[in-house]
Amino acid sequence: MTRTQTRRAGGRNARREARAAALTEDQRAIHPGMSGGSCKPLSPSDIDRIHEAALRALEEIGLADTPDSGVAYLKKVGAVLGDDGRVRFPREVVKDALGKSCKSFTLYGRDPKHDLELNGTRVYFGTAGAAVSMVDVEGRNYRDSTLQDLHDAAKICDQLDNIHFVQRPIVARDVLDNREMDLNTIYATCSGTTKHIGTSFTEPDFVDDALKMLHKIAGGEEAWRARPFVANTNCFVVPPMKFATESCEAMERCILGGMPVLLLSACMSGATAPSTIAGAIVQSVAECLAGLVYVNAVKPGHPAIFGTWPFGLDLRTGAMTSGSGEQALLSAACAQMHQFYGIPGGSPNGMTDSKLPDMQAGWEQMCSNVMSALSGTNMVYEAAGMHASLLGFCHESLILGDDLIGHAMRCLRGIEVNDTTLAVEQIREVCIGGPGHYLGTDETLSRMQKDFVYPSLASRTSPKEWEEQGKPDLIEAATARKNEILGRPSAAAFDILLDSELREMFNIHLPRP
Repeated sequence: MTRTQTRRAGGRNARREARAAALTEDQRAIHPGMSGGSCKPLSPSDIDRIHEAALRALEEIGLADTPDSGVAYLKKVGAVLGDDGRVRFPREVVKDALGKSCKSFTLYGRDPKHDLELNGTRVYFGTAGAAVSMVDVEGRNYRDSTLQDLHDAAKICDQLDNIHFVQRPIVARDVLDNREMDLNTIYATCSGTTKHIGTSFTEPDFVDDALKMLHKIAGGEEAWRARPFVANTNCFVVPPMKFATESCEAMERCILGGMPVLLLSACMSGATAPSTIAGAIVQSVAECLAGLVYVNAVKPGHPAIFGTWPFGLDLRTGAMTSGSGEQALLSAACAQMHQFYGIPGGSPNGMTDSKLPDMQAGWEQMCSNVMSALSGTNMVYEAAGMHASLLGFCHESLILGDDLIGHAMRCLRGIEVNDTTLAVEQIREVCIGGPGHYLGTDETLSRMQKDFVYPSLASRTSPKEWEEQGKPDLIEAATARKNEILGRPSAAAFDILLDSELREMFNIHLPRP
């Protein structure tokens, strides 16, 4: 072997070692919070017409079932309670609320490295939902979801680079008392991940105890208020155009307790919203604008996410179509409305109607995740793991979704065009007196990590190599990865003293770690 060959081999080995090492954020091809906005299904005139229609709906139709406390808050800022019991919103009231609204804020993680800066067209992917079943990929069936499943989901998310936040994806059906379920949901997720968490409350009276738990985890109320690492996912409306009384009361308590709020309007196109895509967007926008007025009436400038979540419906059967092209369009267009108002927003994407992590799940999840990323949705909810039109959740699918979202984020990053990437000098060197190819050149090797996203589990081997490796199965690989993660202690686990104190204060159902 010549000296030149030795140096080359050593260089390759060094580069392999470098690639095996953990990458810093600035070395990765993708990273949380990249900006989208290139996908614009709505024209500027479309946006103006949707905005005007939403204002008309709020002025002329308004919302019913406002709690007494909400009526008091809303009347103070100029909303009008009609003889029919509906609260209507003059457009000046909406305009005033938009002016007071928080346009940029941080969703904190317990670990600051997971902080999410929400503004403009920054994009983050995470979980969400309230699935009542777990997908058993081995038995190809469904079973009731448990508190342990929820903790395990958070623990898995904590180890996935492309899952940036963890909103509760499943209901702990084995905790029968609603108060204990809400409190154990917080314990299970917080002890599983240090990323930002979203949760909801069954009744407003449970909020105060939840805040006590969060103060304890944070190290005191002052520390909690400085960095609130849990947001309230609040279904404040029951479409069409009615406030959800108890949820609104819970929202008021969360706001006063310093908790960010996701204003979630989840209408169903063709059932609880107009069947047209434009009409469903109008109603969802109107409901969220009403919620924004409500939040700023309670506390001006409080962090609130504009959660337009219109879902699609198969009008032939009445089945939900969460994995459809229409769903992707609904969410992408809603992102444009968030940007029009300058308010951080979120929508559901990455869901599938398939019952298992199969080819249907793949195409449905990728379609809406890519659309939402390119449209610049700030918070992409339900981006991985959700099956059967939100009825089922799958740990293996969550892990596979991390790979899928990585590719969606690479689409989001787009194409870098500059003197280096245009590569004219590199073309010259390779073609004139060079090797005639770009394999192994310094330029190619130096950009391997910066320009390309490599899947963790997906196979790119040839059929021959695949056969030699024992024909590995993608689902089996995801299961192995799941078992590897769950076999290790949670990196987010509470220390022994804090865990003991929490267990003395609350009836924690999870076994001690």
